[in-house]
Amino acid sequence: MKLTTEFLNEDMSIRAVMDTREMDWAPSPAGAVLRKRLHLVGEVESGQVTTFVRYLAGSSFPEHDHPEGEEIFVIKGTFSDHLGDAHEGTHLLNPEGFRHAPHSETGCLILVKLRQYGGEGREFRRTLTRDMRWETTTRRGIEQKTLYEDDRFPDVTCLERWAPGAAPGPREFPGGAEFFVIEGAFEDSEGRYPGGTWLRLPAGTTLEARSENGCVAYVKTGALSTLCSA
Repeated sequence: MKLTTEFLNEDMSIRAVMDTREMDWAPSPAGAVLRKRLHLVGEVESGQVTTFVRYLAGSSFPEHDHPEGEEIFVIKGTFSDHLGDAHEGTHLLNPEGFRHAPHSETGCLILVKLRQYGGEGREFRRTLTRDMRWETTTRRGIEQKTLYEDDRFPDVTCLERWAPGAAPGPREFPGGAEFFVIEGAFEDSEGRYPGGTWLRLPAGTTLEARSENGCVAYVKTGALSTLCSA
């Protein structure tokens, strides 16, 4: 079988923005599981990828494993596998060696990151963010829920909630950052990022953003050094 290699937003040294509202759904090998790719390096169906995925009601994916791990955040609906149902707001980390046959009875929208949870000692985790309290931060107008942090690895993943009118001032990201806006919007001098927008900032970026009406965003920092590039 001939393998096809593709690249999308593979250069980690430049800013990347994808507004999923302006993208068409593309079929996956499972047919009724649709996707919008945001970042891809490597083989089309097995490379390192960040994807916005839609499971139609009653859809399923054949059993498969996850080299270098898998990360899922359930944005809407219910995502299921042999371990049970993961409802809206659930964060999943499936390490090397994990196998499942995911499905959704009612349909769901999820953010998926493949081959980005590698490293010896990574653990299976299932975090119910709705059961967590919002924590105050040193950034004005921003609260957070920490989804993943381990001193052995550079990446930290959080949910952030920006209050209406939040303007926390300059924020440095020495290891880069990824945002996926779940609801609301924030903006900076280069644009506005409404719900459904993915933004990746290269290492060394200083972001000075604000949110007129508030927003909730998935935020991952420190991970760019572990990602592949073309």
